[in-house]
Amino acid sequence: MPKLSRARSVLILGFVVGVLAAACGEDSVAPLPPPPPPPEPPEPSPAEVRAMLIDTVRTLAQQRNLDPLEPPSPVRSELVELGRSLAFDRILSGNRDISCMTCHLPSFATGDGRSLSIGVGGSGLGPGRRHPDGEFIPRNSPPLFNLHLSTQFFWDGFVEELEDGSIATEAGDQLTSGMQDVFEFGALSAQPMIPVERRKEMRGSGDDNELSALDEDDFTGVWAGLMARLGEIEAYREMFEAAYPGTDFADMTFAHAANAIAGFYVSELTFIDTPWDRFLKGDDDQLSDAALRGAKSFMTLGCMHCHETDQFDDRNNEHHNAAIPQIGPGLGDGPGGNDDFGRERVTGDPEHRRLFKTPPMRNVELTGPYGHGGQFATLRAIVVHYDSIDTRIHEYDVSQLEPVLQPTLLNNFDEILATRDTILIPITFDDAVADDLVAFLESLTDDAARDLSHLAPAAVPSGLPIDK
Repeated sequence: MPKLSRARSVLILGFVVGVLAAACGEDSVAPLPPPPPPPEPPEPSPAEVRAMLIDTVRTLAQQRNLDPLEPPSPVRSELVELGRSLAFDRILSGNRDISCMTCHLPSFATGDGRSLSIGVGGSGLGPGRRHPDGEFIPRNSPPLFNLHLSTQFFWDGFVEELEDGSIATEAGDQLTSGMQDVFEFGALSAQPMIPVERRKEMRGSGDDNELSALDEDDFTGVWAGLMARLGEIEAYREMFEAAYPGTDFADMTFAHAANAIAGFYVSELTFIDTPWDRFLKGDDDQLSDAALRGAKSFMTLGCMHCHETDQFDDRNNEHHNAAIPQIGPGLGDGPGGNDDFGRERVTGDPEHRRLFKTPPMRNVELTGPYGHGGQFATLRAIVVHYDSIDTRIHEYDVSQLEPVLQPTLLNNFDEILATRDTILIPITFDDAVADDLVAFLESLTDDAARDLSHLAPAAVPSGLPIDK
């Protein structure tokens, strides 16, 4: 191929440049246009968002080993009916004026709707109950749901099953091994043996009360006195012997009565058919979108540092200082005696000061007020307390308490915060998350627990009035 002369090459190059200049302008050459942006991905539909949320919640629940609750073993009917009568019978109080269920009313989801309960000497029921001297029990009355799953009771855990299977209580060795052999429900069987000895809760005082003159810590005497009362009623002797075949009433102790009350609780107050349980079993339609978001937040914010089991209490019965303010008469602790040192009262260890039991969350929607002193009137109020907890305690709204309790609020917030659980410090969330958390907690309610009017017997063998 013949080579182009230099002059001809220059002419051809000039021609090309001229053509380009004519097309694009004399001064510059225009760049190529940019490629079009990729199309925006379509917004997921509400159904797709929900499906992703369901998958996330299921994964989180699996990672945290959360399973539906299982029912307890059946309890023989004779024991249940004995326990039912005993739980509602005022004969177990020194002055015959209060029963176990006065502070655990069926009409208030086995609580009493009060921040602090009113024991012996009071009149009325629930929020309307009053005491002529303005006396209160220092702590909130906890609900009685699903107690077969617990091995520790009361806010400071002073009734608990130990690693060796024995039961520790404030009664010490007065709760004998023979009594413990009667127990069929572990530490729960021991729980009813304690309030009957406490003067302000059930024991009372007065000349017509044969239990009153006994020494302060004479559990044995109180228990024997109550069994003597029950033994005077033929119907009770028959019920005890039917509940414990082959054992004469004369050979029984108050451990048999307490065990029967525990059997009643287990049989009649287990409520585990909740939307959350049905969701865990595979029904995606059980939880609202808000409850799903709340479940996700509950499992990721830090709530499960304490509420870590299937019933959302503490797996190892650990206790925590959740920076909850102190109200009420207290338990004799602190400079004025109106503080409550919680778990330290049981262990004697100052490191346990103001630590309290983690309450289970099942049916929690029904069981306000909340906190060891009922400091929070609503479920949302105690949920919001955990947002920026160091600030919240200083902003505590005392108006949610009944007027007579408002002046009892202790301004010892800095002392409480000095030992509050550090796992709570990073937790922060907004109002929308608070609403979602409440929606999730409401999904832990068994609808059958909303109406407990069937719990109370028509009458009790003593013939005394029934509080329900």
